[in-house]
Amino acid sequence: MTGFSLSLGLLAVATIAVAASIARRPDAGATVAGRVLVFLALFVLPGLVLIGAASRHYEQAKTTQFCISCHAIDPFAESLLIDDPRFLPAAHYQNKRIPAERACYTCHSDYTMFGDFDDKVRGVRHVWHNFWRTASGSVELYRPFPNTACLRCHDGARSYEEEAEHLPLLTDLRIGKKSCVMCHNLVHEVEKLDRFPRWRREVPK
Repeated sequence: MTGFSLSLGLLAVATIAVAASIARRPDAGATVAGRVLVFLALFVLPGLVLIGAASRHYEQAKTTQFCISCHAIDPFAESLLIDDPRFLPAAHYQNKRIPAERACYTCHSDYTMFGDFDDKVRGVRHVWHNFWRTASGSVELYRPFPNTACLRCHDGARSYEEEAEHLPLLTDLRIGKKSCVMCHNLVHEVEKLDRFPRWRREVPK
């Protein structure tokens, strides 16, 4: 448990204790000091707990461990372990081109709570279905994968900009006229994973 989590837990306990104390004394709001205490117990302390918990969850949701905790994502986690350099997620994950502990978020940083309003609504729906084990159908992108996710790291990199096959496409890739996955098209390929060997058995936690 981190210091932040411990502090948040103590704050939650303190909030409950103060609220319980006020509940046992209905006349607590009769004085100015009492009204300040009631305000703290009903608004300020719960607000701090909610903000702290939301902040903690926001950071936790960026981790690879959080993403692969959803059963539907198992094949995508497995795709990080494919022993084939053409496999885009595996090549990035295994060669530390992306942080292993934030492998999913690094390339999908506009997903669910990190995206726009529609993404956030879909994220809540995904959590609901995962919790009740009612998810069905394959996991698919709602829109074409944006080049900006790739160019965040590769744009300006010598190995990318001086690659002969990239040179005539640099402008089109920057403005989104052409897609990176047009050529780098072995992405997760979850329906074909049984055709490839594995690099190691499991994703490090």
